[in-house]
Amino acid sequence: MERVCFLLKVRQDRIEEYKARHKAVWPEMLEALRETGWHNYSLFLRDDGLLVGYLETPDFERARREMAAREVNLRWQREMAPFFEALDGRRPDEGLLRLEEVFHLD
Repeated sequence: MERVCFLLKVRQDRIEEYKARHKAVWPEMLEALRETGWHNYSLFLRDDGLLVGYLETPDFERARREMAAREVNLRWQREMAPFFEALDGRRPDEGLLRLEEVFHLD
């Protein structure tokens, strides 16, 4: 199982709305994440908008490709894009900064 951690930056003026949206993630989006191998997926948000994501998956690149092919993901990414800084025209799922794992205590 691959452990994946990534960063994004939520615009400070959109933090509360971003949190509200994630209290009501579309059921079809949740289903798509599960079906494409996103397990133990969590998002953590700092007060300044730094977003840390964590998930476990057998193959992250495959999970990303399969999600990218889902219509529900394209809709979700379009709706979420205005919440983020520094995407440079990319969707949030394309603009995330993956962190290197340097230690793990099992």
